[in-house]
Parts: sequence; structure tokens; C-alpha cells
Amino acid sequence: MSSENRAHFSASCSSLRRSTPFRLAVTFGVLFVVTFMLSGAIIYHMLRLGLGRDLDQSLTEMNSLVVSTYEPNDTEDLVNTLNNYASFQSTADGLYSLTDHAGKKLAGNFAAPRIPNGVYTVTSRDVGLKGHERYRMQVSTIGPYSLVVAENFNDVDEMLRIVLVSFEWAAAIVVTTAIGGGVFLAVRAQARLDRVALTMNDVSLGQLQARIAITGNGDDLDTVAIQINAALERLQRLVESMRQVSADIAHDLKTPLNRLRLTLDAAVAGNDQQADVSALLDEARNESDRINATFEALLRISQIEAGARKERFQATDIDAVLAVISEVYADVAEDALMALDIAERCPALIRGDRDLLTQMIANLVENAINHCPAGTGITVSLRCQGGRAILSVADTGPGIPAGERDKVFRRLYRLDKSRTTPGSGLGLSLVKAIAELHAAEITMADNHPGLIVSIGFPLMPAEKP
Repeated sequence: MSSENRAHFSASCSSLRRSTPFRLAVTFGVLFVVTFMLSGAIIYHMLRLGLGRDLDQSLTEMNSLVVSTYEPNDTEDLVNTLNNYASFQSTADGLYSLTDHAGKKLAGNFAAPRIPNGVYTVTSRDVGLKGHERYRMQVSTIGPYSLVVAENFNDVDEMLRIVLVSFEWAAAIVVTTAIGGGVFLAVRAQARLDRVALTMNDVSLGQLQARIAITGNGDDLDTVAIQINAALERLQRLVESMRQVSADIAHDLKTPLNRLRLTLDAAVAGNDQQADVSALLDEARNESDRINATFEALLRISQIEAGARKERFQATDIDAVLAVISEVYADVAEDALMALDIAERCPALIRGDRDLLTQMIANLVENAINHCPAGTGITVSLRCQGGRAILSVADTGPGIPAGERDKVFRRLYRLDKSRTTPGSGLGLSLVKAIAELHAAEITMADNHPGLIVSIGFPLMPAEKP
């Protein structure tokens, strides 16, 4: 491995050790291993105690059986019973001894030394035998005699040894799996986090189209990635909108500013010639007012899009707003030789800003009046359907081409045929901003002939009685 590769590998390992996923994996791995070790130690201890109790119980039962054969002044049955037990087992398997008060062996397979009554764990050498066997021994008194019964610990020791070896292998497997699995999961999680960091770094460098790859697992990292991607999508649209607005402002306000400059130049020249320039000054003032109105509308749209007006939201009936619009604009439409009709109405309670909703509907009606010829019919309707209030403004005018319908919501955008009519190209932008503030969906469609604009608002849930 070259020095460069070694340096890269060392840096990767160091970065992995500092990462949160690795530390979490190590922490849980250590906790898992420690828990396994403690559980194994407790199981081993309980098993050893259980086997010891079973062996002691077996000794007690055997001792009781031997004692039951004893009759005072008659030791023949006792001696025969003990010798029978001893004949079936060698000293390596079990020990049996019956001695008198002088220590003389009367029965059994070995002569037991003097040992006080009780239960003991002894070795072969402790009782004067050769070898390294371990026994569990019970010493008791029968009349004038001392009875010793002992069982070899080999079976218990062998079982405990097998359990211990099995536990050691299991511990090795658990430790290896915990470490390997923890490192694998940490590396995998860290790789996904690195992709998030790399994407955010690309975004910080201006690559707003960068997105975090979704694995499709549906886990929490995927959920976070989806939310970040949605935020980046909104950020990209916002930045592109700001760029578009800047370009539109530079393009569309250049003409009125030039007209204002020419008007002022003409006024200055007329003043030098002692001419009446009041008409030119009035024209300059009107042009300045139109420019100010455009900037005020842009500022208003920005405030709405920022959600600054949400604090004024309250329960609002769109039908009541519609009634006001109908009353105000019926005469305006009539003066323009058009007909405004309210075709359908229903109580529609939503959470919103009444003033903004009034302005939104007014903008839609004014847009139809300003851009449609005389004789056009304008129909406004409100219907409730599937938990939503659908507000529609339809006209029988020239309509908007399908390819232009998304563009008309952009700030300062105007159709070619509308450039000779009054307006700043901000009316529909304001409509869209107000609709989005109220979580409403806005669509445009053909009215055959004309255009129909529909806005769907979420209705407030009905109050329970």
C-alpha cells in the first residue's frame, strides 16, 4: 500500500471513529456484549448451584436408603447393602464406607478416616486414595458406626466444562458479530450521512439542483432525506423565482423609468424655454406612482409568501366574501358592458385572512374585466365538495393559451396581447401567493370559450355537538 493510500485509509478510519453512528454502534455493541457476559455468568452460576443441589439430594437419598437397613444389634443387612453398592462402583465413581468407633472398616470399598458429620467436597488425596478425583461426601452416624457415602464430581464437572466451553464459543461469536455488525452498520450509516453532507456542501456552492439519494428503505434517514430534498426543492424554486423577479424588474421597469426620464427631460427643456410644463410634470408624477405601485405590490407578495399574514387567520366564510365582491363589481362589469353572475353558492368556512381573500377574488374578477372584450360573461361560483371549498371564476373571453398558464403566475409576466392594457403583471402573482398562504390549490382550464380559474380551499372540520 502506498503512503498516499495509507494516509487516506488512516484518515477514513479516524473520521469513522469520530462519527456518531460508529460511537453509537460501539456503545450498543459493548452494552450487548456486557449483557451477554453477565447473563452467561448468572446462568453458569445457577447451573452449578442446581447441579450441586441435585448431587446433595442424591447423596441424602442414598444415605437414607442405607440407614433404613440398620437395626440395632443387627448390622448384617447394613453391611450387605453397603457392600452391594460398593461392588457396582469403583472408588473412581463413588465411595462407600462403614467403620466402627475404632476406625475399623466394616463394609464399603475404602476405609474412611475420621471425619466429622456433614457434607464436604473432597479429593482422593483428602481421604487417603490415589488419583485426582473430586467427590461430594456425606458423613453421618448410625448407632455406634460412621457411614460415609460419596459421589464423583466428574459428571458435574464435565457438564459445567461443556457449558463453559459453549459459552466461550458463544461469547466469541457474539463479540465478533457485535463488532463486525456494528462497524458495518456504522460505515453504512456514515456513508449515507456523508452523502447528505456532500449534497449540502454542493448546495452551499450554488448547485441548487443537488439532491440526496433515497435508498427506498423507508427508514428515518430516508425520511430526513426526503424532507431535506423537499426543502431544497422549495429553496431552488425560491432562488429561481428571485432571479426571475430580478430579471423581470430589470426588463419591465426599464421602460417606465426611461419614460419618466424622458418626461422629466422634456419638462426641464420646456422650463428653460419658459413653456407650460405642468402637463409633463403631471405625467411624470403619474408614472412615478405606477412605479411605486409596482414595487408596493412586489413587497406585498413577498410578505404574503413569507407567511407574515398567517397570524391574522381566523374562521372566515368565503360565501360572505363572495357576496361583497358581487355587490361591488356588478356595476363595474356593467359599465364595461359585461355581465357578472354568481351561479352557485354555499356556506364555506375556512381559516384565513378575510382581507386577503377579498383581494384575491377581486383580482380574478378585475383580471377578467380588464382583459376581456365587451359582451363577455363572467361567472363566479362556490361549491363544497369532499372537504374542500371550490371557488371558480369563469369568463367567455379570449382565454389563455395552455402553454402560457403556468407563466402568468410569475411576477411581472404579461401576455403579448395584454401589454397594451393597464396593469403591472402582478395581479395573478398576488392571487397565487394568497392561495398558497391558505394551503389552496389553484388551476386554470378552458371554459370553451374563455378561461376558468378554480381554487380549492380546505374546509374547517365541523364542530362536534
